[in-house]
Amino acid sequence: MENIIYNELIKREFNVDVGVVENRIKENNVFKKKQLEIDFVINKAHQRYYIQSALNIDTNEKQQQEIRSLINVNDSFKKIVIVKDKIVPRHDENGILYIGLEQFLLDENIVNSLI
Repeated sequence: MENIIYNELIKREFNVDVGVVENRIKENNVFKKKQLEIDFVINKAHQRYYIQSALNIDTNEKQQQEIRSLINVNDSFKKIVIVKDKIVPRHDENGILYIGLEQFLLDENIVNSLI
């Protein structure tokens, strides 16, 4: 699925990178740094988006796992989760947009039109 998204982003003329965010967690009263990956950091002109791809987010635990890196990005650029299933596009309480893969592929403007 990541290859499909990557190819579509290149077709849409985005500059595509992988992102890494550091997260500090406390274990046994000791803080440890943990690196979290963002599947795609895309840029074009003055636009930047952070995108996670997920086959599904059918449990709260899986959803939290997928958005953990996005939540730890400390800027106001748009954050998106693309899932394999067809879903009704929605934003969560963190402002993260959830869309289906088919919607993403068929509508080049869906990302901008829903934000």
